[in-house]
Amino acid sequence: MNLALLLDMAADAFGERLAVSCGGHGLSYAALRRAAHAAARQLAGGRFAHAALLDTNGLAPPVALFASAYAGVPYVPLNYRLTSAELEGLLRRVAPAWLVSPRAQLARLALPANVTPADPSALVAAAPLTEELAPEPSSDPGAIAIQLFTSGTTGTPKAAVLRHENIMAYVLGSVEFGAAGAEEAALVAVPPYHIAGISAVLSSTYCGRRIVMLPSFEPAEWLRLLGQERVTHAFVVPTMLVRIMDCLAQVPGRTSFPALRAIAYGGGRMPLAVIERALRVFPGVDFTNAYGLTETSATVCLLSPEDHRAAAASPDPQVRRRLGSVGKPLPSVEVQVRDAAGTVLSQQQSGMVFVRGAQVAGEYRGVGSLLDAAGWFATQDRGWVDAEGYLFLEGRADDLIVRGGENISPGEIEEVLLAHPAVADAVVVAVPSDQWGEAVGAVVVVRSGTTTSAEALQEWVRARLRSSRVPERVLFRSELPYNEMGKIPRRLVREELLSQD
Repeated sequence: MNLALLLDMAADAFGERLAVSCGGHGLSYAALRRAAHAAARQLAGGRFAHAALLDTNGLAPPVALFASAYAGVPYVPLNYRLTSAELEGLLRRVAPAWLVSPRAQLARLALPANVTPADPSALVAAAPLTEELAPEPSSDPGAIAIQLFTSGTTGTPKAAVLRHENIMAYVLGSVEFGAAGAEEAALVAVPPYHIAGISAVLSSTYCGRRIVMLPSFEPAEWLRLLGQERVTHAFVVPTMLVRIMDCLAQVPGRTSFPALRAIAYGGGRMPLAVIERALRVFPGVDFTNAYGLTETSATVCLLSPEDHRAAAASPDPQVRRRLGSVGKPLPSVEVQVRDAAGTVLSQQQSGMVFVRGAQVAGEYRGVGSLLDAAGWFATQDRGWVDAEGYLFLEGRADDLIVRGGENISPGEIEEVLLAHPAVADAVVVAVPSDQWGEAVGAVVVVRSGTTTSAEALQEWVRARLRSSRVPERVLFRSELPYNEMGKIPRRLVREELLSQD
C-alpha cells in the first residue's frame, strides 16, 4: 500500500472534480495527478534521499506530497517559522534533498551543496501538460512515507518517521472512499508541516472533498473564505476557534453560514467554556474533537458530534463533563492508562496514556521504534478513562506538578481559573518551592473591561479545589505565547515566572 493509491483512486473516479484551490486558482484530481507525476520524474533515479517542502499552504504542498509517494522518496515538510540557522541544520540532515520552496524563503538560506531547489509555481504549472507516467510507486508498505521534525524546544529536533502502512491504516480505517458530495469543501488553515495538515489533504483526497487552502490563518480571512467558498467542513485548533468567535462578535449578525456542516478541532486542550460557547455561536454545526499525535499518523480518539450534543444537553454533570474529554478510541485503536510501574489502571485512575494500532508508528530516525514488546506506544500524555470509555487528558507528563509528593494536573487548575468571570485565558506550570519542591504558578490574561487580583484568583481556586492547587505565584499578561498549533510552550512560561523572582 502506497499513499499514491489515494490520488490514483480519486483521479480515476472523479478526475474532473476540483481537488484543491487557493487564491483563485485550483487543480482538479486529474491535474493534481499529472503535476505529481511530472514532479515525481524529477525525484526519480536515486539522486535524492528526501523530498523537502518549505512553503505555506497552497497548491504545491499536495503536489509535492503525492510526488514523493510516486517516486518512493520520504516527504519532509519543514517549519517555515524556524530561523535560517535552524532550517539549514535540518536541510543538512536530510540532504541530498529536493526542496520545494519559493524564492522568498530560499533568499534567507545558505543551501547545502547537495540540496536542489524547485519552484512551487513550476510544479503547479506542470499540471496541464500531456500525461507523463510517473515511476511505478513502491509496493513496500513498510517504506518510509513521511518524516516530520519535532519542535525541538528541549534540544535537537527528533525526526518522527511514518511509514506508508501506518498512514494508510489511518486513512482507510477512518474515511469512506468517495463519500463526499461534489459540493463539499474543507477549509485547511493548519500548516503543511503538521500531521493535521497532511492528514487533511490525504483524507479529503480519498473521500473526494475539495480542499480550500488558507496560506496563513487570520480569523477575518477564514470567515471570508467560509462564506465565499461555501465551506462545509473545517479543522481548527482551540486558539483559532476563540479568535474566530471573537471576530464574529465584532460584526453583529454575521453568524449564518448555511453551507457549514462540521468543525473538527484538536492540536491542543479545548477549555470547556470555549466549546460551550462554540456550540452556541455555531448552532446546528457538528463538532468533533480529534485527538492524535504525529507518531500515531493523526487521530486516535474522537469525541463525536452525537457525544457533543448529548453532553451539552445533559443535566448529569458526569455526562456533561465529557465535553472536556477527547472521546473514545477509533475502532482500530486501543487505549490503556498505566502507572509508573507499567500496571494497567482501572477506570477513573490517572496515569500515562498508551495507544496501540496499525496506524501507530512510534518511531524516530536514528532512534528506532519506541513501541514496547506488545506494540504499545507511550504518548507522554497523562489522563484517565471514565466508566463509559471516554478519555480525559490532564496534560503532558512533563507538565505534571509534583508538590510535596502529590501529583497535580495543570489542566484541572486552568479549568477553574477560566471559569472566573474576569479571566480570558490562563496557563498553569510548576515553579520551584523550597518547602514543597514544586509549587503552582499561573499566568493569567484578564478579560477586557474587567479587573481582578492575584489574591482574588487564589481564593477562587481555594474555594473550588484543595489548598495544594492554589497558585503560589500569579502573573498577569496581555496574552499567552501560543504557537501556530494552539499550544503554549510551558518552558517559556516557567522562565518568565522565574524571571519575576
